[in-house]
Amino acid sequence: MNFGSVDWEAEHRRVLLGGNAALQRSAQSVARSQAVAAESEQIGTEVISELGEQRDRLVRAKHRLSQTDEELNRTRRILLIMRVKVLTNKIVLVLIILLELIILGITVYLKFFHK
Repeated sequence: MNFGSVDWEAEHRRVLLGGNAALQRSAQSVARSQAVAAESEQIGTEVISELGEQRDRLVRAKHRLSQTDEELNRTRRILLIMRVKVLTNKIVLVLIILLELIILGITVYLKFFHK
């Protein structure tokens, strides 16, 4: 019986050591999982921070684009007004030239052909 008792204790000890090793592996696995979770949380925080900064940059860019669009519209209106004024000036100039030609023609007619 003594021989069986030693085997039983050895078996019991082996099972306990196996359980202890499994517990240590589980603890190590939990520690690694916690480290990975902490790293993932840090990465997530950095990504959220970077996304916030990018959002701010996009909002500023959108605001500048809106201001640029307003300035372009104002510039288009000014150019249209300038174009109309240039066209009006050309028409007035052509009318003045025609009037001068008519006056010149009347003067030549009266001086040379009308007795």
